[in-house]
Amino acid sequence: MYALFVQMFRFGLVGFVNAGVDVAVFFLALATITNSLVAANFCAWVVAVTCSYFLNSRFTFAGASGRALSLKGYLMFVLTQVGGFVAHTAMLVVSAPYVPLWLAKLLGIGVGFVVNFTLARAIVFRNQ
Repeated sequence: MYALFVQMFRFGLVGFVNAGVDVAVFFLALATITNSLVAANFCAWVVAVTCSYFLNSRFTFAGASGRALSLKGYLMFVLTQVGGFVAHTAMLVVSAPYVPLWLAKLLGIGVGFVVNFTLARAIVFRNQ
């Protein structure tokens, strides 16, 4: 049980860094290339999921990954994170009309975190 909490804590630290990347890219995309919340969120997700794979492979799930990066691992990670992207985007779009946009974005990140951790731990970085 302790190992699970350590992984969750590390995943949270990585998630904190990625949340900053996600928010920065999201608002930059909204300011420069699109008015669409979904399109801006997708741009932010692509950058953040790549950063997340690298950091989680090297830090959070280092024991399971051997700190190795691979195209197969990356693609599997991206595929599993689609669930988090969908949950995140749904929360963002549903809550944006009712709360400030920054809060809607943070709510989406929170929902996405739960889905992403579960899928990453269960599918990509499971001990074999």
